[in-house]
Amino acid sequence: MLYSSIKDIQEKFVELYEEDDKQYDTLEILGASFIANADSIFGTPNKQYRLAEVDWYDTQVRNVNKLQDFYGKIPVIWKTHAANNAGDINSNYGWMIYSKENGSQYDFALRELKENPNSRRATMIYQNPFMHTEYRRDGINDFCCTNAVTYYIKEDPNKGTVVNAVVQMRSNDAVFGYMNDVYWQRKVLDRLAIDLSLESGIIIWQAQSLHVYPRHYHLIEEYINQSYDEEPSNIDEDDGSWLASAGMGTDEDYGG
Repeated sequence: MLYSSIKDIQEKFVELYEEDDKQYDTLEILGASFIANADSIFGTPNKQYRLAEVDWYDTQVRNVNKLQDFYGKIPVIWKTHAANNAGDINSNYGWMIYSKENGSQYDFALRELKENPNSRRATMIYQNPFMHTEYRRDGINDFCCTNAVTYYIKEDPNKGTVVNAVVQMRSNDAVFGYMNDVYWQRKVLDRLAIDLSLESGIIIWQAQSLHVYPRHYHLIEEYINQSYDEEPSNIDEDDGSWLASAGMGTDEDYGG
């Protein structure tokens, strides 16, 4: 389902919440696609954690004990729900896009856009076909949530030539998952733009399953109770309205 902005996603979750339309006690939007024009959907980002997570990803170390070096502790979600007793995990996103072991995804995407600015092949693949077994390896419980991110060079009427990103998520928690993942994806987009001597454009967010768990329903209630005139904090003022004329955002393009 295509939405234009974070505001649309928030309103859809409010609708689901008020209709009590729950799937396995979780509010869920299937096939959500929207412009990631805010740094959170519900809740307030933990700036210290987001910085620490990016620093950890940059080390490419697939062990959460390394995260403690930057954050001072290991969040429960990593320690008790994803990592094994030794702290090993799969989803160090830096390892997934920077390491030679995982195919040098960043380098190939960068080279592709340098050689062919009109390319649709500049994809950084996070997921792999062995994840069905690897997510349980050695006591780990970590099935990567990000499938891939593809980058496109386009013309923006305000910024000139920019690099846009389309993020494809297998599964995405609309609270902590989105706010931390969008921060990482913005950092990667900024780095790629610098390496291409271009400006960063927008991020289109596509989540196969975008969901809010019952423990976060109070955030939806807080949103309902606040003034609808209050906008979320923006990380990119561009709403992407120019995309159709730039060759992205039409029904035909989304059809692959």
